[in-house]
Amino acid sequence: MAATAVVLAAALGGGLLLLARRFWAAAAKATQSAAAAAGLMEGKTVIITGANSGLGRATAAELLRQHARVIMACRDRVRAEEAARELRAELGLCSRGGGECRGELLVRELDLASLRSVRSFCQQVLQEESRLDVLINNAGIFQCPYMKTEDGFEMQFGVNHLGHFLLTNLLLGLLKNSAPSRIVVVSSKLYKYGEINFDDLNSELNYNKSFAYSRSKLANILFTRELARRLENTGVTVNVLHPGIVRTNLGRHIHIPLLAKPLFNLVSWAFFKSPLEGAQTSIYLASSPEVEGVSGKYFGDCKEEELLPKAMDDLIGRKLWDISEVMVGLLK
Repeated sequence: MAATAVVLAAALGGGLLLLARRFWAAAAKATQSAAAAAGLMEGKTVIITGANSGLGRATAAELLRQHARVIMACRDRVRAEEAARELRAELGLCSRGGGECRGELLVRELDLASLRSVRSFCQQVLQEESRLDVLINNAGIFQCPYMKTEDGFEMQFGVNHLGHFLLTNLLLGLLKNSAPSRIVVVSSKLYKYGEINFDDLNSELNYNKSFAYSRSKLANILFTRELARRLENTGVTVNVLHPGIVRTNLGRHIHIPLLAKPLFNLVSWAFFKSPLEGAQTSIYLASSPEVEGVSGKYFGDCKEEELLPKAMDDLIGRKLWDISEVMVGLLK
């Protein structure tokens, strides 16, 4: 009981301190962004995967405030349409662009666990869109039990890496034609615990849900660096980020004992970032003039950060790219 009381007191004290810090930081940021960011993305089209909740929704809301034209690319169309209605009401948007509309929000179905769905989504985009200024690879699945995608890939590697790998490659032509344009990839600090095992990419010999997630996030970074090399002198930049620890539904596969949930909820409220706070680096990389022309870098809290050597292994990055091309059917 005494130990529990100490933990609760520490969490409460930390929460109060964090709340005060966030209040003043948010007030300062609001003042700056109101003056500098209004209209920053006007006339630009942005695709955000997994934009109906969490980081993706917060990113979409802020870019809409900057007058972007946002396409929410989501697996569950019903939930995405509901989120879109809420955002339009919250921000005073029209469902389609018009004379009085500043910012526009569209919903398109995309299931990253299905290569067929990825191809269908990209075909629709290429038919309907004349330009694409920013692609934000945000969607992800976190520490799920072992399961496979429609195409037989381990789910975390299939969604977090392969689905976005195919999506990005199929949209590269449009991004190049729209240059200067940007690609933003959401990874995680947990990449540090990942390894690329080319003998078992599908985790059929051994599966650990934590390591599998870390491997998919390491793959995101290796992909970003190799893509940046291939996009040199095209006017298209690509950068990768970690959002920090954020209160989102990404952890829905994590089981917390019922009695521990109140304490966990208190601690997460006190010490985890809100979705809007976690989305700041995605928003920064998508819109800030400060990173114009910057490519192949890793960011956290809107600043460039150092990577571990294994995330900068260009030979591994190129091999992963070549194998990924075969896995998604870009090369037979």
